This record gives sequence, structure tokens and C-alpha cells, in this order.
Amino acid sequence: MSMQNATLGAGCFWCVEAVFQDLEGVSSAVSGYMGGPGANPSYREICGGATGHAEVLQVQFDPAVISFADLLYIFWRTHDPTTLNRQGADQGTQYRSAIFYHDDEQQQIATASKVETDTSDLWSDPIVTEITTAATFWPAEDYHQNYYKLNSHQPYCMMVINPKLNKFRKEFADRLKAAG
Repeated sequence: MSMQNATLGAGCFWCVEAVFQDLEGVSSAVSGYMGGPGANPSYREICGGATGHAEVLQVQFDPAVISFADLLYIFWRTHDPTTLNRQGADQGTQYRSAIFYHDDEQQQIATASKVETDTSDLWSDPIVTEITTAATFWPAEDYHQNYYKLNSHQPYCMMVINPKLNKFRKEFADRLKAAG
């Protein structure tokens, strides 16, 4: 089976990238923008919140190694899908929780996964994650790519990403790429 794409919005794309890029079966994780009407948006425009785009991560993965359902299982557990247009201190529609599906099968898996997660005891509040068809993916500027690995000593990385990444690595240690 060939590689597939998954496009996920879960707040700041630096956080999402740091989690997903180290998963076994993920060949690339690119930060970018999706979901707004304009073409080729910039980070500055996105930050204003008026473009309609979300900060997203487009993950290329090998479904023979990690399934789309498994990616979503991790997605639900590495951000708060119950807060509308907000993750931690980051506020605005650009930080919304979203799954942008690339085909009918992904739509069905995403919908079932959301229902299953929402009816579990994982979150006490209802999940507000948007599930919508994938639109044009606009890669973010180069300085946003591989951000955590290149800037792990920056205050945002140390205070926001490190705790999330440490929790993720502990909970999903069996899913991480081999060090090397």
C-alpha cells in the first residue's frame, strides 16, 4: 500500500509537529495552513485570525505501519479537543481542533473515532473537533518547519512543548521511531 496523508489541526503546529514527526510509520510532518478561502496565506495573516485557515500538520504515513485510526487515537490524547478555537494560551480560529479528511474512508474513520472518543471517559466535556474535507494545503514558512528540534531551548518550547512531548513519549513509547 502506498503512503497516505493525514491533515490535523490541534492548536499550535509546532506542538503537533513535535509529537507526530517521531512516530514510527510517519515519513514526513509538514506544518502549514488549511481551511480558509484565501491563497498562500502567511503566518502573519494567520495570526490575525481573519483568514479562516487553521494551523495544521500534514503527516505522510505508511498505513502498513500506522493506521489513520491509530494517528487519530494519538491526536485525541495529545491536545484538548473540547475547547473551541483554543489550545492552552493560544486562542483564535487558527488554533481550532480539526481533522481534514482526504477521502471517504478517512471521513468515516474520523467520524467513528470522534464518536467513540466522545462517549469514552477520556474527556469530561464534549468534543468540538471539526471534521471537514481537506482543501489546499499551504506549507508554512521554512522557519516553522522542524521547529521544536531546531529550537528546543526557546522558552515556548521548554514551557509548552516539552511537557506535552514528555507525556506523549511516555504514553506512546512503543510507537516511537528507533533512536539513531
